Amino acid sequence: MSYDEFDFATRAVRSGQQRTGEGEHSEAIFPTSSYVFGSAAEAAARFSGEQPGNIYSRFTNPTVRTFEARLASLEGGESCVATASGMAAILATCAGLLKSGDHIVSSRSIFGTTTVLFGTYLARFGIETTFVALDQPQEWEAAMRPATRLLFLETPSNPLTELADIGALAKLARAGDALLVVDNCFCTPAQQLPLALGADIVIHSATKYLDGQGRCIGGAVVGDAERVGKEVYGFLRNAGPSMSPFNAWVFLKGLETLSLRMRAHSDSALVLAQWLEQQPAVARVYHPGLASHPQHALAGRQQSGYGGIVSFELKGGQPAAWSLIDAVRIFSITANLGDAKSTITHPASTTHGRLTPEQRADTGIADGLVRLAVGLESVDDLQRDLERGLAAVRS
Repeated sequence: MSYDEFDFATRAVRSGQQRTGEGEHSEAIFPTSSYVFGSAAEAAARFSGEQPGNIYSRFTNPTVRTFEARLASLEGGESCVATASGMAAILATCAGLLKSGDHIVSSRSIFGTTTVLFGTYLARFGIETTFVALDQPQEWEAAMRPATRLLFLETPSNPLTELADIGALAKLARAGDALLVVDNCFCTPAQQLPLALGADIVIHSATKYLDGQGRCIGGAVVGDAERVGKEVYGFLRNAGPSMSPFNAWVFLKGLETLSLRMRAHSDSALVLAQWLEQQPAVARVYHPGLASHPQHALAGRQQSGYGGIVSFELKGGQPAAWSLIDAVRIFSITANLGDAKSTITHPASTTHGRLTPEQRADTGIADGLVRLAVGLESVDDLQRDLERGLAAVRS
């Protein structure tokens, strides 16, 4: 049965499942490396591609396939390729679609490890990257070359929640015969649909909000049947950055509650962001739901929610940031995000610690910056916990 006609919440629970003869209600886990063929002829037909079906779990597994079908439905894509991690999803996209001599234009405001992947490892294979300001369309246009084949961005960005106009960048990409790739980790399809706004490919770290409880590592690439369904899938089949069946099953359970969780994350994050703006020790708060956010209006147009990430800069620099982080009791000091448990981190020394001081300055990662990933606890308790941290800064 196809669920394409149904609303998001229904598709998040129902789409993609193919029940076995056992009639299971919950999706089945297939923890197998290989599959048995009925005959030598059937095996040959599977391997040649003449007959669809399972071959080897590196690239064909029913549980993984269910997750791929469900996420493709939620994002509005034709195909989805599940990977071992979010970074594997970015690598699979670049390796599957680019070649030596090609050029990437990327936002500076991306995950620090993605910057290293582009600037160090892809560069070794002759793929050059130019980094530009996320919210400056003229910089994107000026960076375009005849060899530009891919535009890459996160919106909202990590950790400053900057936004880009996806529709405007999609037009620029099409004019230059390039692909627009959007990392949709922070909003998820529950709050933003980049493909509908003109993007060609969507990237996910399923580790974050798609899971929702910090249990497993995984990633995904969503897009059309040709580029994602054949080219990116071809890289996965042959290079092997595969998602495990168990992790796929966990992510399927996460998708069932995605819309509910994202709404709760967003509501609490906005409350805390508004409160933090009133605190004397805080120099600036970053959250798209705030009227003070430079792209607040854009967020209202291209997102259906503002997300669960709040970052704020303390006036006292790194000593103040570390004092606050060490004083809180509820927030977990960890670099992960998208968990039911609220987390807190110091980006300059963790997620973006491998960048040079100049690179951090270019992307606005100040020494006093603190990032919160607001979970599902009582927002009143979280506010009291942050007040405890601010009291430590004042003392």
